[in-house]
Amino acid sequence: MDGMEAETSAAPIEAEPKQMTTAQTAEPKPKQHRGFAAMDRDAHRELARAGGKAAHANGLAYRFTSEKAREAGKAGGAKTSANREHMVEIGRKGGYSKRGYRRNKIPTEYDPQKE
Repeated sequence: MDGMEAETSAAPIEAEPKQMTTAQTAEPKPKQHRGFAAMDRDAHRELARAGGKAAHANGLAYRFTSEKAREAGKAGGAKTSANREHMVEIGRKGGYSKRGYRRNKIPTEYDPQKE
């Protein structure tokens, strides 16, 4: 048993040579659109509309209320105002807005001198 197993497993197995088909040698086909991409714009819109109505009817749709918008605005404002350099920059730009800038007429980097 020990000698026979070695002989059978050591025999080389020849693989058949691969033949190239016409599909492999020719130019690749253009990508075919499937699913939503294959639909025309109006059909896609109508299907999405039906899905939205069904989600609202089942109570599964997300409703963005004014209270949630207020909370999101506070979070965004807190994150922006935490960056001190950014706040200094926008404050400086506000100070050099049209009216204040015209009154004071202080040359700044925003108003390069004409030579």
